[in-house]
Amino acid sequence: MYDLPEQLATAVGSGQLLESSIQNIDSLLAGAASDLPMNSVKELVAAGNFSELNDRFFKTLAFGTGGLRGRTIGRVVTASELGEGGPDGRPEFPCVGTASMNYYNVSRAVRGLIAYIKTLEGEVKRPSLAFAHDTRHFSKDFADFCAKVCADLGCDAYVFDGPRSTPQLSFAVRQLRCEAGVVITASHNPSHDCGFKAYFNDGGQIIEPHATAIIKEVNAIKSERYEALPADQQGKVTTLGTDFDAEYVELLKTLLLQPVLLENSPAKIVFTNLHGTGGHINVPMLRGLGFEVLTVPEQDIQDGRFPTVESPNPENGPALTMAIALAEESGSEIVIGTDPDADRMGVAVRDAAGKMVLLTGNQIGSLMAWYRLKTMFDLGWLTHANRTRGMLVKTFVTTELQTAIANSFGVSIVDTLTGFKYIAAKLRKYEDAIPADKKGDYRSLTQEETRKLRLEFSRFFVFGGEESYGYLGSDAVRDKDANGATLMFAEVAAYAKSVGKTLPELLDNLFAEFGYYLETGKSLTMYGADGATKIQALVGSYAANPPAVIDGSEVTRFRDFAAQDIYDQEGDLLPKEKMLFFDLADGRSFAVRPSGTEPKIKFYLFGKSAACSDLTAVKQAISDSLASLWKWIEKDAKGRG
Repeated sequence: MYDLPEQLATAVGSGQLLESSIQNIDSLLAGAASDLPMNSVKELVAAGNFSELNDRFFKTLAFGTGGLRGRTIGRVVTASELGEGGPDGRPEFPCVGTASMNYYNVSRAVRGLIAYIKTLEGEVKRPSLAFAHDTRHFSKDFADFCAKVCADLGCDAYVFDGPRSTPQLSFAVRQLRCEAGVVITASHNPSHDCGFKAYFNDGGQIIEPHATAIIKEVNAIKSERYEALPADQQGKVTTLGTDFDAEYVELLKTLLLQPVLLENSPAKIVFTNLHGTGGHINVPMLRGLGFEVLTVPEQDIQDGRFPTVESPNPENGPALTMAIALAEESGSEIVIGTDPDADRMGVAVRDAAGKMVLLTGNQIGSLMAWYRLKTMFDLGWLTHANRTRGMLVKTFVTTELQTAIANSFGVSIVDTLTGFKYIAAKLRKYEDAIPADKKGDYRSLTQEETRKLRLEFSRFFVFGGEESYGYLGSDAVRDKDANGATLMFAEVAAYAKSVGKTLPELLDNLFAEFGYYLETGKSLTMYGADGATKIQALVGSYAANPPAVIDGSEVTRFRDFAAQDIYDQEGDLLPKEKMLFFDLADGRSFAVRPSGTEPKIKFYLFGKSAACSDLTAVKQAISDSLASLWKWIEKDAKGRG
C-alpha cells in the first residue's frame, strides 16, 4: 500500500510508536484523497519524530462534550502541510492525523452525521443541515466543504456568508427546521485547534443515543473519498446573511425584561470579541438599544491567530486586559468579552472605589438568575400559584448560590452533567411535555405564548448556566449564548445603576442574604498520547481509591458519576460520565473530571458560609480554605503518579 511498513514496524517494536498509531496510520493512508497524508507521514518518519506521529495518530477523534475537537496545526508542521502558506500565517493544509482536525475527519464526521439523519428521515423529505464557522484557521474551509458534501449527498445545506456565533447556529437549526447543524469552532481553545460541533433537530448539541449512533456511522467510513449523487438528486446550498441576522437579533431583544431601564442612562460598555464573532451581533445590537459601546480596535480584527491574547478565553482575566485599560481611559462602567464563537462571556465591572474587578462565571450567572427571577415576579409572570413551574437549570459544578436563590423564590432547580447539551436536553423535555394539540408549531409562537404554555403544562425555563461562563435566558436557542448573555447582563447593570448600586455591591447583597459562596476552578494539563493516558489513570485512581480524609476533613459523601446510578432532582437517571464528587464535613467540596475538549483534568473547588453581615472576614476565610484544599489536591495527585 505504501513504502513505510518496515520503518513503522521497527518503531512499534522499539516502543517509539504505539500500536494504535500504526493502525490509524494504515486507516488514514488507505482512505486519503490526496498525497498529502503520505508525504507528511514520510517526513515525520524520516525525521524520527515518532512522538509527533503518536500525538497525531494515537486515537481517532470522537464526540466529546463539544463534538470533535483537536489540533488543525501540528506542533511540528511538515513541509507538505506548510505548502505555499495560507491566510493569517497558517499552513496551506491542515494537520495530517486521525487525532487531528482535517478533511479526513471532517469528511467522515459530516458524512456519518448525514447517514444517521437519513436513517431517521426515511421517505419523508430531503433532509437539511445548517453550517456555521468562527474565525479560526481552516474554519471557513471546513464549513464550506461540509455544505458541499451535504449537497453532493442529497441534502439541502444552509451556510452563513461569514463568521457567526455558535448560538446563532443553534437558532438557525430551529428557525429553519433543519434535521441537524454543525458549527466549525474550537470555542476558546488555543489557535492551533479547530473543531466540529454537531447539533440535532432541536438545536441542542448531539447527545445519546444519537451520539453513539453517529459515531457508529462515522467509524464505518474508512475513506476520505466519496461519490456524489447524480446532479438531479443533489441538494441545494443556500447562503444566510444579514436578513437572517436580523431575525436572531429580534429574538435576543425579547430577553429584555424592563426595556425602560435603558431609557434612563444605560451603562457605558467596553466590548471585545477577542478576534472572534461576538462583535458582529453584539455591538450594533447594544448601540441600537441606546448603550454607549466602545470596542478595542486591535481585537475587532477577526484573526484566527488571536494575536493580542495568550488565550482567547474570557474566563481568563488577562484576555480582558486591553478592554479594561480602555474602560479605565474612557470611564466605562463595564467590560464585556466573548470568546471566538461567542458562546461564553466574561465581564469586569467597576466597584464602589472605582476599581475594575473581574467577576467569575458563577457570580455573573447568579446575578442574572436573581435579577430575572425577581423581575419576573415583579412583572407577574411568576406568582405564588405557578412558581414551582418556574425553572433554573445549572450543572453540578455550578455554584450552589443559584440553588439558594431558587429556593428563596420557591422556584424549581435541577442540576445536569457538565456540558450545555444536557441543559438543552432538559429544554427539549419541557417542550415535549406540552400537549401537541396545545402547542401546534411551537417554534412559530411568540416568547409570551410559549411562556404561558410552559407555565400551564410543563416547566418555564427562566435561566440556565454553567460555571464556565455560559448562560442562556430563552429556550428558543439551545446552547449557551454570549450574545443573549451580553444583553441580559447589560440590563442587570442598568438595573444596578437605577438603584444606586455598583454590581459588586449588588453581588454582596446576595451574599448577605443567601450566604457567601466561593468557587475556584483548577486544572492539570497533560498533552498528547502520553498525557491522555495519564489523565485517565488519575481519574481511575480517584475512583478506585477515593480518599477518606481530605485536607484534615472527613469525606461525608463520594459520588462516582461513571459507576453509580445517580438521579437528578426531577428523578431522571443521569448518563454515566467520568466525574467524581467529594463532599467534606467542614462544608467544602470538590469535583474531578477529565475535559471532553481539552487535554486537561479539571478540578472544581467549592466553599461556603451561612448568611452574615461581616463579609470581609468570611471571604478571606473561605478563600484561604480553598487555597489549602487545592494545595492538598495537588500533592495528592502527584502521589497518585
